Amino acid sequence: MKKMLLTSAAVLAFGCNVQAADLGVARGPAAAIVAPAFNWTGFYFGGYIGGASRQARFTDIDGYNAVGSWNANRTSFLGGVTLGYNWQFTPNVLVGIEGELGYLGGARRADPFSPGLDTEGRIADSLYGLITARVGLTADRALFYVKGGLALGGGSASVVDSCVIGACGGGTYSASSSSNVGWTIGGGVEYAVSGNWTVKGEYNYIRFNNRTMTDGAFRFGVSNNDAHLFKVGLNYLFASGGGRY
Repeated sequence: MKKMLLTSAAVLAFGCNVQAADLGVARGPAAAIVAPAFNWTGFYFGGYIGGASRQARFTDIDGYNAVGSWNANRTSFLGGVTLGYNWQFTPNVLVGIEGELGYLGGARRADPFSPGLDTEGRIADSLYGLITARVGLTADRALFYVKGGLALGGGSASVVDSCVIGACGGGTYSASSSSNVGWTIGGGVEYAVSGNWTVKGEYNYIRFNNRTMTDGAFRFGVSNNDAHLFKVGLNYLFASGGGRY
């Protein structure tokens, strides 16, 4: 009996010493879990919608009505798709290339001088394309970028006179030009709302090259054929691996 009491006392004392030792050990804070920064590297595909302000200047070069110029202005709808690739080569700098195919609605028409719509300049609705380089600064899920490059399309330009009575004139005139190239510059903000989906707001300025149309002895020029594009879009970013949360 006496041995049992001594053994129990020894076990109890040992337990108290261990507990006291534990209480004396300083415990540091738990390590914080930090999510890796968002990585923008990879291919992406998406679509956009928006509005455009379009304008062009027609010039009566040889005096078919009277030598001079007149403007055609129009706001219109636009929409299209984009395909591109991002390379985030430092934690905060990105470069890439992007192709865009879109539709510019809203044909522009203008009558230069005649009260009877004797001569009318037109820029038709059209498909257009952009091939641009992008350079951006990233702040985790936010991307601020500028872009610039080649513009194609812009709609066929034409000058038409179909009025042959009274003060309208003595004949008909029709000339057109359908192919065009130019340049574009712009910028925007894109934000990753999830691991693969991003939303963006973007502005582009497009300037198409000047053109000259002729029908017989008379020439008409088209200049200042440009557009201001305002877009919102949604992209799907295909991860290239590594660095995504």
